[in-house]
Amino acid sequence: MNLTAAGRVPSRPAAPSGSAAERLLRFVEGSHARALACLLTLSLLCMLPGFASLQPMDRDEPRFAQATKQMLETGDFVDIRFQDEARYKKPVGIHWLQAAAVEAGSALGVPDARTAIALYRLPSLLGALAATLLTYWAALAFSGRREAFLAAALTGASVILSVEARLAKTDAVLLACCVAAMGALARVWLGRSRPRQPGRTVAIFWIAVAAGILIKGPMVLLFTGLAALVLSWREKSGRWLGGLRPAVGVATVLAAVLPWFLLIAWRSGGEFYRLAVGDDMLGKVTTGQQKHGAPPGFYLVAFFATFWPGAILAAIAVPFAWRERRDDRVLFLLAWIVPAWLLFEAVPTKLPHYVMPLYPAVAIGVAAAVARGPRPASRTAASASTGRAHGSCATTGGSTSATRRSRARRWALPSTAGSTTPATGPTSRACGFLREMWEAGWAWRLRKISSSHAITF
Repeated sequence: MNLTAAGRVPSRPAAPSGSAAERLLRFVEGSHARALACLLTLSLLCMLPGFASLQPMDRDEPRFAQATKQMLETGDFVDIRFQDEARYKKPVGIHWLQAAAVEAGSALGVPDARTAIALYRLPSLLGALAATLLTYWAALAFSGRREAFLAAALTGASVILSVEARLAKTDAVLLACCVAAMGALARVWLGRSRPRQPGRTVAIFWIAVAAGILIKGPMVLLFTGLAALVLSWREKSGRWLGGLRPAVGVATVLAAVLPWFLLIAWRSGGEFYRLAVGDDMLGKVTTGQQKHGAPPGFYLVAFFATFWPGAILAAIAVPFAWRERRDDRVLFLLAWIVPAWLLFEAVPTKLPHYVMPLYPAVAIGVAAAVARGPRPASRTAASASTGRAHGSCATTGGSTSATRRSRARRWALPSTAGSTTPATGPTSRACGFLREMWEAGWAWRLRKISSSHAITF
C-alpha cells in the first residue's frame, strides 16, 4: 500500500499491456469468429471431462435413454414408453434428438451404439454449447463483443450448465431454446421504434418457441410470456409485440408441434395430457413432488453454487441494476429474471435447474455492471471533491472528465485495440480473471473506510 503526500487516492495502476488477459481480450474482440472459437474451447474444457466415462447419474437420465432406445428398437417415434409402462412426462423432442445421435453414431461405426450413454448425452452437450453461443448472440443486443464474450463465458463455465451437459435430459436443450427466444425478444423490444423487425429475428424467435415446446412443453412460453407481460405493462401497451408478426409466428409453431400432440392424444387416448399436465406439471405446483420440496429462498441460496464462478460477481450487478432500472436494456433483463424467479420460488417443488434459463440474463447483467465499473456516480463525485480539497484540481478534473466519458460508454468494456495505453481497472482483465475483478470491485469501499488516509492497491 502507498500513501500520496497530499493524502488523496491515486488511480489504480494500469494492467500490463502484455498480460494474458489483455492479449485474450484483444484477440476476442477482433471478430465474432474468434470470440465463438474461444467460447467453444472454454465450454468444452468445462463439459467434456467425464462425458463418456461417467455412468448414468441422475434418476431420470437412464429413463430418458431407455425410452429412446425402445423407440429405436420398435420404430415407434410417437409413443414414449419406459419398459412396459407409458412415460408421459415430457414431449417427444428430446427423444428424437437422442435417437438421431444414436443412429448417427451407429452409422459412423461406434460399437454398441444403442448402449453407449455418451451418444444419448450428445444432444445435451450440443444444447449446452448452443446455449453458450446464443448467450453471446443475445448479449450483443445489449453491448459490444467484450461484454458479450464475458456474459457467454460465465454461462458456459457455470457449474449447472457443465452438469446438465453431461446428462441425457431436456434441460440443456431447453436452455438453448430459451436463450434464442429471449435474444430475439430483446431485439424486438430494444428496436420497437422500427417500422418493421428483421425477418431473421422473427424467425429465430418462433423457431425457438416451437423447438422449446417439443422439448419441454410450455416452459419456453412461460419465460418469454412473463417477460413480455411485464414489459407491456411497463410500456402501457403491447403493440411492440406486433413486431414478432404473431399471426405468421403462431401458425408456424402450430404447424411444427400440432401433428405430434394430436398423434399422442390419439395413441394414448388423452392419457398423455392427464399425466404430463395434470400429474407432472400441475402436481409440482401444489406439492413438493419426489421429495424435492423446499422453502422460498432455495434458488437464491443455490445460485451461489450453481452459477459459480459467475455468482461471485453477481453482487456487482445488483446495485447497477437498481441504478439503471429505467434503462430499456436493464428493464428487459429484470423482466427476464425477476417474475420467473419469484414464481419458481413460490412453487413447492424445487430443483436447481428450473431457473437455469434465467442465468444468461444474470450473466449479461454482470458483464454490463463490470463494463460500467464498481463505483456509482455519487462516490465518484465524492472522490473528485476530496481530490480538489487536497489541491489536486487538475488531476481530479481529468479524472472526472474520464469518468464522464466512461459513463457515456457504460455498456462497453475499455478496449485497448489500436492504442498504446493499456486499459485500467477490473474490466481489462474480465475474461477468466474473476478474482481480480472481484477485488477491484471492493477497492472503492476500502477507500471510503479510510477517511484519514488514502490507500492504493
